[in-house]
Amino acid sequence: MKKIAVLIAGVLLAGTIYAQQLAQVTLAGGENLSYYSLLVDQNILIRITPDGKIMEWGNEVMANRSNYFAPKLQPYMGRVDYYGNEADSLSRGKVRSIGTCTFFYYTASEDKFKAGKIRMAGSLNFDYYSDYDNVALKGKIKNIGSLVLNYYNSFDEESLRGKLKTVGSTNITYFTPFDDKMIRGLVKTIGSYSFNWYNSLDIRGARGILKSGDYRQSIGGVWYILR
Repeated sequence: MKKIAVLIAGVLLAGTIYAQQLAQVTLAGGENLSYYSLLVDQNILIRITPDGKIMEWGNEVMANRSNYFAPKLQPYMGRVDYYGNEADSLSRGKVRSIGTCTFFYYTASEDKFKAGKIRMAGSLNFDYYSDYDNVALKGKIKNIGSLVLNYYNSFDEESLRGKLKTVGSTNITYFTPFDDKMIRGLVKTIGSYSFNWYNSLDIRGARGILKSGDYRQSIGGVWYILR
């Protein structure tokens, strides 16, 4: 009986440990990184800024129209805990746990580009570009778990600097100043998936409207959302 109890506990623990993952990357206006979304137990999405701060959390709601989801998350009504006075000065008042996902933060003694930011979300370790990295990357999330994130740096074309470049092995490219003025800066490809936008020869004032492609696309196990 004891062995069965231990086995059940182990299975439950394994489910908790491996529940967290990067689920979504949202690009505002189809060009600039807005936030990352972690998926944890109970289908809770936790939105995190590019520099490692929790924005909001809840459940995604699908509208009656196919493949359309409400931009705002439905509030999570379960348990949410916060750090109190016992915590490091930069952790006080911050989210300690959402459901079964527990958060830890870098302390005030850390590198200035890490201090106060998420160190761990459940089983996922977070790291950040620091003072030793290119100026266009400093302070941005460097990795979520084993997934490495990279950005265009100050040596790249000016309009690309600071934009999201890779998520793991998935490359992201954008239209440059050499392209039509209506599509400059918009995402061009994510992995092998191409986006075709209306340009100045098509419809006046149609910037940000896809001509072909999907505003929500699963690539390499991550959903990319152009919003």
